[in-house]
Amino acid sequence: MFCHLDLKYQMYKKTILDNGLRIITHRMPQMQSVALGIWIKVGGRYESSKDKGISHYLEHLAFKGTKIYSCRKIKESIEGVGGSLNAATSEELTCYFVKLPSRYLDLALDILSSMVINPILSPVDIEKERTVILEEIKMIKDSPRDYVYDLLDGLLWPNQPLGMSIAGTFESVSRIKKEDLSLFKTQYYNPSNIVVSAVGLLEHDKLSRIVQEFFSSLKEKNISKFSVVKEGQSKPQLELFHKDTEQAHMALGFHSFKKGHPLRYALGLLHVILGANMSSRLFNELREKRGLAYEIGTQIKFFQDTGEFVVHAGIDNQKVNNAIKLILEELEKVKDKLVTRDEFRRAKEFYLGQLTLALEDTLDHMLWIGEFTASLDKTYTLDDIIKEMNKIKREDIQKVAQYIFKEESLNLALIGPLKDSQDKIYRQLHLR
Repeated sequence: MFCHLDLKYQMYKKTILDNGLRIITHRMPQMQSVALGIWIKVGGRYESSKDKGISHYLEHLAFKGTKIYSCRKIKESIEGVGGSLNAATSEELTCYFVKLPSRYLDLALDILSSMVINPILSPVDIEKERTVILEEIKMIKDSPRDYVYDLLDGLLWPNQPLGMSIAGTFESVSRIKKEDLSLFKTQYYNPSNIVVSAVGLLEHDKLSRIVQEFFSSLKEKNISKFSVVKEGQSKPQLELFHKDTEQAHMALGFHSFKKGHPLRYALGLLHVILGANMSSRLFNELREKRGLAYEIGTQIKFFQDTGEFVVHAGIDNQKVNNAIKLILEELEKVKDKLVTRDEFRRAKEFYLGQLTLALEDTLDHMLWIGEFTASLDKTYTLDDIIKEMNKIKREDIQKVAQYIFKEESLNLALIGPLKDSQDKIYRQLHLR
């Protein structure tokens, strides 16, 4: 019926059904809640320009009703017992998830599995939700703080799925039909692409038996693949979108490491040191010392075959050039000189402390093991991460900075009233 594997000294338990569906759990007997997620290995980068946004569209429609549960019943059943229900579509994964009192785990699995296996996809709902998604696309474009990331991704991966908005475009969403959605679901929502993850007060074997009941009818298929990215950038790139805003919104990005890269934890520490908190270099230099920005920070993203490192900021319109100059100087500093021992220690403590706090929550812990299992078919414990962190040296952080922060890999997206500033800003984009 299924094979059962114990992982990491009983901390995580994993079961693989005969049809390829994977189940990963972590029992937290001290908790009263349980978090459950159903992951599908599909997202924005599995689409073409013709059907861009279809993963996100299908995720929306799963909430509109199934063969067993109406739209209203789905929400009332979860919220009526004190739970919360949501879903998310990313570049590589789609996840439907709930958090609720543990005694209602069977109910949660019944509802989520029905949404994944048997959404109605009625023509009326498809048209209603099309309007909703088109309004969502408008909302993103009306929000410079959000839209600047779409512009940046277009620079990093031009004319490729990874460089296009997950929500899609007006044109692509407008032409998606019911048969497209049904075919897409059949192709990707199959057990080889599905992971069920759960954390909290639960019994692994009991959950596995119920999952087996709900999903055994699905037949194993080949795992679907996406197009590998092409990255041949040879000079800095600038995208300036003119908009009459009260402040300029900036996203400065570089190509970075893929998921599972051996230097990913050193990259995580670089992120902490440069812009992950109020103690970071960029926050201190641009906001605290000079008052150039209210919001300033960094973020990192990992994908199957690439990644990105981003500096983001909201800047006074009159101080954009000064802010860019200072940001680039900070990137140069971390390339040229080792971070201090105190910074290094504090960055490690922050990284591990934040992870420890997150893993105390059933929902965050479920997302942690679910994402790794769905994307890499691996599961990491906190002890695993601590061991990796203990191997990192200050020289590794400098090595990462020197590898990533190169002038030819620099991409800058800006939104604001900067119509006549393009040439001046572009001339600033220099790194050694």
